[in-house]
Amino acid sequence: MTTQTTAKTSVVKVETQVKKARLSRALILPALIFSIVLTQIPFLVTIYFSTLEWNLLKPTEIKFTWFDNYVAVFEKGDLLPATFATIGITSLAVVFSVVLGLFLAVLLDRKFRGQAVARTLLITPFLLMPAAASLIWKHSMFDSNVGILSWLTEALGGTPIQWTTDLPFLVVVIMLTWQYTPFMMLILLAGLQSQTPEVLEAAAVDGASAWKTFRWITLPHLRQYVEIAVLLGTIMLLQVFDPIAIITKGTGGTKTLSYLLYERAFVGLNVGEAAAYGVVTVLLTIVVATVALRSLFKVFIEGGQR
Repeated sequence: MTTQTTAKTSVVKVETQVKKARLSRALILPALIFSIVLTQIPFLVTIYFSTLEWNLLKPTEIKFTWFDNYVAVFEKGDLLPATFATIGITSLAVVFSVVLGLFLAVLLDRKFRGQAVARTLLITPFLLMPAAASLIWKHSMFDSNVGILSWLTEALGGTPIQWTTDLPFLVVVIMLTWQYTPFMMLILLAGLQSQTPEVLEAAAVDGASAWKTFRWITLPHLRQYVEIAVLLGTIMLLQVFDPIAIITKGTGGTKTLSYLLYERAFVGLNVGEAAAYGVVTVLLTIVVATVALRSLFKVFIEGGQR
C-alpha cells in the first residue's frame, strides 16, 4: 500500500508540474506571437526587398535581382568604414560614460543635504529624447557663434572652434557620453549601495585608507556591475542615430551603420540596396548582441555563485 501510495503521489506531482508548464507556456504564447509578428514579418519583408532592384525615383520599374544588392553592399566599400565608425563611437562613449558614471556614483553614495535633488538632476540627461538632446547640444553648446563652448573659449582668450565641422567625431562622443553617463551611474550606484557595511567598517578598523578601501574592496565588488553597465550600454549605443543625423550628417568619420542605412533608403531612395544594408546590419548586430548576452549571463552566473 505504501509503495502504491508513493507511486500515485509521484504521478500526481508530475501531472501538476506538466499542467503548470502548459499554463506557463499558454500565458507566454500571446506575447511570443505578438513579438514574432512585430519583428520577424518585417524582417522577412526586408529580406524580400533586398532581392529587388527598386529605386523610388522609378517606382514602377521593379526587378528581381537575387543577390546583386548584397554584392553592391560589399563592393562599394561603405560597410567597413561604417562598421569602424560604429565600433569607435560606441567604445569611446561607453568607456567615458562608465568612468564618469563611477565618479558620480561615488559622490552620490553618501549622505548630504540636497542628495535627492542632485540625483534627480544627474539622471535628467538620460530621460531626454535623443533628438531633443542632439538639438540642444548642436545649437546651445557646439554652435560657433552663440554656443556656450565658443563663449568659454573666447572668455579664456582663445579662438572659437568649429566643433561640428572640425571635430565631428569628438562631438558625437561627447554628446553620447553626456546622455548615457546617468545610466551607468545608476547601475554603479546600486552596486555601491549593495556593499556590506561590516566589511567597510572592518577595513576602517584595520587602518585602511579611503583609497585602499576603494581599490581593494569596492572595485572588486563593482566588477560585475561594471560589466553589466558596459554590455547594456554597448547594446543601446550600437543603435544610435539621432545625434549623427542631427549634428554631423555622417561627416568626419561619424557615418555609422544605422546612418548608412538611412542614407541609402531616404537619400539615395534605393529601397533594394537599403534593405540589403539593413539585413547585413541586423546580422552583425545579432553577432555582437549574442556575444554580449552570453557574457552578461556569465556575469550573472558568476555573481550568483559568489
